Amino acid sequence: MLGILVVLCLIPAADVTENKILVAQSPLLIVANRTATLVCNYTYNGTGKEFRASLHKGTDSSVEVCFISWNMTKSNSNSNKEFNCWGNHDKDKVIFNLRNMTASQTDIYFCKIEAMYPPPYVYNEKSNGTVIHVRETPIQTQEPESATSYWVMVAVTGLLGFYSMLITAVFIIYRQKSKRNRYRQSDYMNMTPRHPPHQKNKGYPSYAPTRDYTAYRSWQP
Repeated sequence: MLGILVVLCLIPAADVTENKILVAQSPLLIVANRTATLVCNYTYNGTGKEFRASLHKGTDSSVEVCFISWNMTKSNSNSNKEFNCWGNHDKDKVIFNLRNMTASQTDIYFCKIEAMYPPPYVYNEKSNGTVIHVRETPIQTQEPESATSYWVMVAVTGLLGFYSMLITAVFIIYRQKSKRNRYRQSDYMNMTPRHPPHQKNKGYPSYAPTRDYTAYRSWQP
């Protein structure tokens, strides 16, 4: 009779041990590029076929960041609207990917693994969690682009100024050459006066000077 009681007492203990879920996480995760990948390793030796894994934020796990559920054929993932998160299931681990994280989301995060079906329902004890430290994005990353734009603007302004001065100089040289050509043409103009038109037969004296022949007659004896 005593032997039967001992066997009956051992059966529940064996069932509890068989359906236990253990979870292991890295203690610290530093995020420098606003993207974090949190791996939840777990062990389970039960007979469950449907599971749910979720990521929780805060020391009291009050905020569920996102979750993934899966069975033998398909999986489904969903995220809190305040986070950009999705989960992937692999053998003996669940991977949570978080994008566009901000410094205000720096906190401790816990993984929770649940065996949903068939009964009994089992979930892991609370692990030590992972502290995700999100560093601020430095503002100085935009300075090289601003400096490049400034120097490009200076170069374009200088080039336009150079072309403006060049065009002005060419215009001045061309104008001076035009003036010299006009002066030269006026020096070679025919300055000999001509007869007035339609007055050749009216007895007007010629504009050209006439020779005085009396000066030659004075030399005659």
